[in-house]
Amino acid sequence: MTFTDERSPKFDVVLTGGRVMDPSNGLDEIADVAVRDGKIAALAQSVAVRTNQYTIDVSGDLVLPGLIDTHAHIFRHVTGGFGLPPDLVGVNSGVTTLVDQGGPSCITLPAFREYIDKPSETQILAFLSCYVIGGLEGHYYSDLYGPHCVDVDAAVTAIQKNRDIIRGVKAHAEIGGYSRWGDKVVRLAKEIASQASVPLYIHLGQLWPLAEKDSPTGGDHILPYLAELAEPGDVLAHPFTRHPGGFVGDDGKVHPVVEDMIAKGVKVDIGHGSHFSFDVARRVLDAGIMPDTLGADMHGYNTKIENSSPDDEGHLFGGDIPFGLCSAMTELLALGLTLEEIVPMVTSAPAQMLGIEAPRVGLGVGSSANISVLKDSCGRWRLSDNDGVKIISDRFLEPKFCFLGGKKFEANASIIPVPEEI
Repeated sequence: MTFTDERSPKFDVVLTGGRVMDPSNGLDEIADVAVRDGKIAALAQSVAVRTNQYTIDVSGDLVLPGLIDTHAHIFRHVTGGFGLPPDLVGVNSGVTTLVDQGGPSCITLPAFREYIDKPSETQILAFLSCYVIGGLEGHYYSDLYGPHCVDVDAAVTAIQKNRDIIRGVKAHAEIGGYSRWGDKVVRLAKEIASQASVPLYIHLGQLWPLAEKDSPTGGDHILPYLAELAEPGDVLAHPFTRHPGGFVGDDGKVHPVVEDMIAKGVKVDIGHGSHFSFDVARRVLDAGIMPDTLGADMHGYNTKIENSSPDDEGHLFGGDIPFGLCSAMTELLALGLTLEEIVPMVTSAPAQMLGIEAPRVGLGVGSSANISVLKDSCGRWRLSDNDGVKIISDRFLEPKFCFLGGKKFEANASIIPVPEEI
């Protein structure tokens, strides 16, 4: 029980009574968390506070290390309508760290740093596009993404000079590109990653039309060469994709080389987006494959904001179902995963993938006060994917607020999904 004592230390704020889950420090208990001078000052079952001390009652809520979204698209304007406002999907959605996947390139990285990273309240990181043009219009124009548009030396130099913000390389291994160039692009991307000593993040699932009608259409043509190419620490994205060329083949089964890659240390990021399929997710999970990280993959064509253009409707990468990082966590709960399995996907596992170490991650005393608080509600909600498949969830997670470096941000973004309660 919390008590007051005028002699107790003075804190900037104390979060009282929440379920504190911090995988990096082995914490899962009802506790109080005190913040002072931008750091975690105390964590205990009952933190002593002064009379009239600023406290926030978070009883029944989840108190987590600041959420990390490993798959964001926030390079506004430079990538056309593809980029979302960083703080809208970041701190104002309860997420403290965003990783832009493949927006900036060796050419456009200075603009990303100046116009996205510097003015944003959210902590911003990125995986550099292997292509010299980066993620223009969400990679809509396929001819701009061949091996002729990859500059290995320039990309390596850009990473080496910007390691504070660049944590990896982004490339695509999908059947539209494979039908044009085979595995040339991904091999060049791997050369960049190897020379720069960073992980390679590999998109799976068809993006572009096939070059020929009789071109190969399944993951059988993609995954075998990735099994030889990918190394420990590299990341396979979109395991639950509804598009051809992913983990699940035409026979409805998970390709056997996926387990081989995971066994040797290759990681898996959900990369939700408009790829996400409940049916595919069940097949992959039933095969015993547990993703490591949960990237939301929100962008301007699957997430509608106030100034969305009518021209965005029906875009190749569009989607009609509102979602976010927390609602994606809810979907995993509905699929049978536990909080103990999901929370590391948005906290400790991405921190490890990105090389974020203490004191910038976790809720240990002395760590930076990067905290996300989620409302954990019980009831019945109908969830939908972009294939129209619906499932029922008896829990729903919603962001309430977060702290980044001790500064509080309300989760008041207009894009936070409103659950369909039944």
